[in-house]
Amino acid sequence: MVKKHCSDLIAMRPLILYTLLGTAFGYLMGTLSPQINLFSQPAYFTPYNILDQSDRNCICGRCNATLGSLPLVKNGRSSRLQTLPLPPGISVPQTDLYMRRLWGNPSEDLPWKPRYLVTFTVGVQQKDIIDSAVQKFSENFTVMLFHYDGKAGDWDEFEWSRRAIHVSAPRQTKWWFAKRFLHPDMLAPYEYVFIWDEDLGLQNFDAEEYVKVVDKHGLEISQPALDPSSRGLTWLLTERKPDVEVHKVVAVPYNNKRGGGGRCLGPLLPPCAAFVEMMAPVFSREAWKCVWKLIQNDLVHGWGLDFNFHRCVGGGDVAAYERMGIVDSQWVMHQHLASLGSEGSVQERCLLEARIFND
Repeated sequence: MVKKHCSDLIAMRPLILYTLLGTAFGYLMGTLSPQINLFSQPAYFTPYNILDQSDRNCICGRCNATLGSLPLVKNGRSSRLQTLPLPPGISVPQTDLYMRRLWGNPSEDLPWKPRYLVTFTVGVQQKDIIDSAVQKFSENFTVMLFHYDGKAGDWDEFEWSRRAIHVSAPRQTKWWFAKRFLHPDMLAPYEYVFIWDEDLGLQNFDAEEYVKVVDKHGLEISQPALDPSSRGLTWLLTERKPDVEVHKVVAVPYNNKRGGGGRCLGPLLPPCAAFVEMMAPVFSREAWKCVWKLIQNDLVHGWGLDFNFHRCVGGGDVAAYERMGIVDSQWVMHQHLASLGSEGSVQERCLLEARIFND
């Protein structure tokens, strides 16, 4: 047994010797070089050879004021953690809805970038209506479908559907989808966003011409006029006027023959002016940044939103009603088809949400 222990010690002599030499060398270096502080500069672990000169300077410690610093370690404890921003050229504060290929050069993925976004909240019952509607939107539009019936796969028969973006959540409404999937940072590349219902006839509508009219009149929030024969035409302001390109006000006192909440509070207030109905609104990029914040997480139907859109475009030297309008030269037919609204006590919930929102 003694011989075995001795032989083990003899075998370990090189390891013991190297350990003692390493310890002595480390002590010697620490004694001779007291100016070296392992914690004086932040440590960046990154592929050095792919960085440009400005990034390399940061790694060499010449831009600490920009990058911040890692926490210092004292007596085994870290000081308060400071935020360490990403290196220059890496941080991307916004995103987009452009779909990408799985192959090839990333810089060649997008032969063109759509300038506008159109969304429809849909069920398979209205497939033919949506198919006809999408034909009215050029390749300048990204098409996005919100599926409230969970049947996104049933649309593959349409060629355009394979290029569209599909979001599915059973029994959810347009404004529920909009709040969760249309954040303004995501829509930053788009000049206008169309947030439309599924039961609109677009025989007399052309999306490119519509945008031209909106740009011409400086409309931040707009909608196409409604054909006078539309079912459920509630607001006189939205009815098409055949002799004008755009109108922004309707005569007061408000004619309540179609219902709609009685008289207007004033000649330039909703629903006589500064008003766009929630079935087919079109928002500029800047207006949508504000409107998105109006949408409440817990109020899914959105009743009351359209009476408050004007809050997002008023101010300064231009009144809200001047930035909102009904486009008469491009009009649609509201077919008023039952979908989610026909289920259970939905109408009661709509009215309740409107009261909550107004409060």
